[in-house]
Amino acid sequence: MVYHNLKALIKGIRACKTVADERALIQQESAAIRASFREEDVYARHNNIAKLLYIHMLGSPAHFGQIECLKLVASPRFTDKRLGYLGIMLLLDENQEVLTLVTNSLKNDMNHSNMYVVGLGLCTFANIASEEMSRDLANEIEKLLGSSNTYIRKKAALCALRVIKKVPDLTDHFISKAKNLLTDRNHGVLLTAITLTTEMCQIDENCLNEFRNAVPLLVRNLKALVTTGYSPEHDVSGITDPFLQVKVLRLLRLLGRGDARASETMNDILAQVATNTDSTKNVGNSILYETVLTILEIEADSGLRVMAINILGKFLGNRDNNIRYVALNTLNKVVGMDTNAVQRHRNIILDCLRDGDISIRRRALELSYALINEQNVRILIRELLAFLEVADDEFKLGMTTQISLAAERFAPNKRWHIDTVLRVLKLAGNFVREEILSAFIRLVAHTPELQAYTSSKLYTALQDDISQESLTLAALWVIGEYGDVLFDSGVVDEDQPKQITDKDLLDLLLTTLDSPYANSLTRQFLMASITKLASRPTTSSPQQQRVAEVLAMYTTSPELELQQRAVEFASLFTLGDLRSGVLERMPPPELKATVMGIVSENKPVGSTQGGKDTDLLGDEVAPPTPVVNGQATHNNQDLLAEIFGSSPAAPSPTPGRTPSISPQPQKSSVQDILGLFDSSPSTASPAPAPSTAAFAFSPQPQSQAPPRASPQQQHPPAPRLTSYTAYEKQELKITLTPQTSAARPGVVNIMARFQVSGSNTATGLNFQAAVPKSQQLQMLPMSNSDVQPGTTETQQMRVMAPPGSNIRLRLRISYTLAGQAVQDQVDFSGFPPGLTGSG
Repeated sequence: MVYHNLKALIKGIRACKTVADERALIQQESAAIRASFREEDVYARHNNIAKLLYIHMLGSPAHFGQIECLKLVASPRFTDKRLGYLGIMLLLDENQEVLTLVTNSLKNDMNHSNMYVVGLGLCTFANIASEEMSRDLANEIEKLLGSSNTYIRKKAALCALRVIKKVPDLTDHFISKAKNLLTDRNHGVLLTAITLTTEMCQIDENCLNEFRNAVPLLVRNLKALVTTGYSPEHDVSGITDPFLQVKVLRLLRLLGRGDARASETMNDILAQVATNTDSTKNVGNSILYETVLTILEIEADSGLRVMAINILGKFLGNRDNNIRYVALNTLNKVVGMDTNAVQRHRNIILDCLRDGDISIRRRALELSYALINEQNVRILIRELLAFLEVADDEFKLGMTTQISLAAERFAPNKRWHIDTVLRVLKLAGNFVREEILSAFIRLVAHTPELQAYTSSKLYTALQDDISQESLTLAALWVIGEYGDVLFDSGVVDEDQPKQITDKDLLDLLLTTLDSPYANSLTRQFLMASITKLASRPTTSSPQQQRVAEVLAMYTTSPELELQQRAVEFASLFTLGDLRSGVLERMPPPELKATVMGIVSENKPVGSTQGGKDTDLLGDEVAPPTPVVNGQATHNNQDLLAEIFGSSPAAPSPTPGRTPSISPQPQKSSVQDILGLFDSSPSTASPAPAPSTAAFAFSPQPQSQAPPRASPQQQHPPAPRLTSYTAYEKQELKITLTPQTSAARPGVVNIMARFQVSGSNTATGLNFQAAVPKSQQLQMLPMSNSDVQPGTTETQQMRVMAPPGSNIRLRLRISYTLAGQAVQDQVDFSGFPPGLTGSG
């Protein structure tokens, strides 16, 4: 059955009982429409296209009607043109070759005497224009921007927006016309003109200087909107044209950024908007939010900035979760600008940790990290520990890391530091990174006056709970090293010392051996611990014999590592007096700052930067690679060999030593990467092998802890960092955030951040980078090679380049997404020039 019009077709489709019936009817009607097209039935063309567009909306193929839409556009009737242009917008896109046939029709209709026909042409152009079409019709659009008809000017401005997006080179053609449109009194024209101007300023920085003279005009327009009375045509919930107000504020934000004079002009009106806008309605909150962003971006007065942060603090008390989320998100971005102003809202931020919405809890948590300093570290850490006790598992890894880093950086004394880490181990010992556990052990080793106290606390904690892996490992290590002091001082239980025997101590440690929570690593720690305890003079012979029996039992363990340790430790028992020397207390390991990624959180602890040259994590930047006789001791081949896992070049043989194995020449990935930049590996005598750490931080003396800034010391505010997208494909996005220091020209620290936009996890991510031979590159390990949706993994790099040169990177990325292996390579040179300083 053939349906003669759209209404009949819709009735027929709705009458179908099953999906199969519906598909059969659509196929039958599509065949009839194609037959009608072949017969060139002019009178039925309008109905056929209408039916075909409905079929297209249902998801069935309708591409065969593209040419018929072009024929309708050529018709002199307005109804035919309207349907034809609608069909073109639905059935065509900018990649279709058929689109070139539309250009001439659009040009004719843009010069039509009927403004509604001109509007049809402009609307179609704004939706589907390609780069080629934009170049062909740019002059027509420019001409229509000067039309006396507001309806046409408004649509032409949106078409100009499409043109400059497709062809940024044509931006200059529209500057003068855009300036004229900014003086228009019609709100619709003014809205599109400001949208066009904003895009032009974002695309071309030269446009900023052109439009900064328009700041007083924009201020007058905004003031008129704020002070005008009731206007039924533009009123939304008692506010006059909030859409236009928001657009004006966004443009002012662009024009005032980095320009003190323009910022001074708009300070008063921004204060007026911030104080007079009704915050009880969502419309008012949107304007206040844009006002806050504008104040924080421009060179505003300090009082105005405090007012903006207070508005965000007021948002935190709103019942709407969306508004609270926006406030927390914005405070996270501005906490480095004015930390003291944000600190005033600390209590309500901490209240957000108990919110039922997980997104709000996450943002409040990130903001809490950034608020920690020397003055409030006790209060904030206490609140964070209380939240850690009830937090979701997905928060715990990041929380344990950030709390431990904060304790390391801002601890008022070592006992408080140890107590804090012990509390973390008790609450979330299964979510503690290895670096944190290692830092705690180093701290205990360097604090002899608290070794008995720490051993006592760990003894008690292990009695209460052996399910937390990191707590168990820490207890085994500390008690194994310093457990003998417990026999003298006893264990503090409810403020009363309680004497214990070597049997009590050994009984407790051996309970971990067969516990359901024990694993290979726990057993390895246990063997070392009990062997050391057995070598102490305070341990009786029966207990030493008991330890020997445990070790003998594991000499036949199927786990190779356990078996090897058991055999080695058991053999030590036959060495007599030599045993005590081998198993004496370890010397305190070298103290160093804990360096790691941000663990799926967006901010590291603390919101201030130290007085020294610091990198993204707040750690001191290492001195540059030493230069000997004009040559760097670490060349590009060594650095690339370290990054890509190749064997470093063999060191030159020293006098009196003969290398046992001569390295065989082999092609490595270093040669491949050097080939990317048209350079070959050096054939000169090999340089010394690089150190095992990609970043060599200045070591602290072993006898003292790293210096900590006094509470009275004033720190400069953290510099504003800009991220640049280096890779965005297959749901994976990689951004690079550079940071430089005026004191160290030529050294650029880069934080790479990895995010997944979809619902799949990117597993086995391998991120490699190479630089030209005139530059040097060092990299830290990635925080996690598996990128979960909604999390951010990080990797830090450092590039050392001649001052004045541009940073160029060649990136190789490989990962697995939804079971599909992805390998890609991109060149990145998007950092601004002059990043390495002046040459």
